[in-house]
Amino acid sequence: MTEPQRIPLVVTFTANPSLDRTIVLDDQLRRGEVQRAVSITEQAAGKGINVARVVAASGYQVIAVCGGLDEEYTMLADRSAEPLPIRGIKLKADQHVRGNTTVTEPSGVTTKLNGPGPKLSASQVSEASLLLMDMAEGASWVALSGSLPPGAPVDWYAKLIDGLDGSGAKIAVDTSDASLDAVLDALPTGSFDLIKPNSDELAQLTGGDAAAFERAAEEGKLDEIIDAATALRARGISNVLVTLGGSGAVLVNAEGAWYASAPKITVASTVGAGDSSVAGFILADVAGKSSADALASAVAYGSAAASLPGTTLPSPDDLPADPVVCTRLR
Repeated sequence: MTEPQRIPLVVTFTANPSLDRTIVLDDQLRRGEVQRAVSITEQAAGKGINVARVVAASGYQVIAVCGGLDEEYTMLADRSAEPLPIRGIKLKADQHVRGNTTVTEPSGVTTKLNGPGPKLSASQVSEASLLLMDMAEGASWVALSGSLPPGAPVDWYAKLIDGLDGSGAKIAVDTSDASLDAVLDALPTGSFDLIKPNSDELAQLTGGDAAAFERAAEEGKLDEIIDAATALRARGISNVLVTLGGSGAVLVNAEGAWYASAPKITVASTVGAGDSSVAGFILADVAGKSSADALASAVAYGSAAASLPGTTLPSPDDLPADPVVCTRLR
């Protein structure tokens, strides 16, 4: 008897989940004035949760692990139109999942006000880490996403990468600031499989100039961006996916370097676009696609997210009608 093919399991880890309130305006935000909202929505969210929702919408098995959950977050997640299997340690009575507020203007300009999150104890960090290791057993990919809550060690993601070594899972990291620096400081010992810096993060990690990267991308001059991504990859990261907003994206790995232009869309909201790009890359990889196809998938999903209103995340039906064109540069 032929053994049934295993559906790849993707596990995401959101260290600092959030209750997201999205306010949609019918005009540009006017500071200091009273404005009426077109709509207000609330959902259980976080960067890893976003990745999980996009992957799940494509039919793959997903588990979303969080650093800590409270009753309000769990109830809101359970009431979602498409609830996810979410796991996480239970926060103490005086601890609460952070609240984030996003204001979206008709032009697509998005303003985010993010709360700090609960202060985790060392034992809570340890408990959440062990939960992730347990859930990740047998996974094809583990995505570590988002900021760290107060009290968590700045090298938490680096330690998780070390703990996942030998699991057989590929690891994606999408974070910023000090936690991103800590992940890079652990290289090459703590090597991993995917990082998705934007121009600011690429500059942070390589000592480059973010504004110069953005100008160069707009002009189609990608050599400096590829050189910076290549230097980053050489430190121990299999795939460096540099997202450049409306200018597309660059992928550098051991096979070479590719550029994909972004499809023409009307930007409705940038919320979740980066997370959708990570999900798009993972979806192509678990399907056995080429590097160029993985880049195209990342750009297609990121663009689809940007074309959708508020916090809406893309399914395969939302992808741009025109295929994303990839060009091999090196």
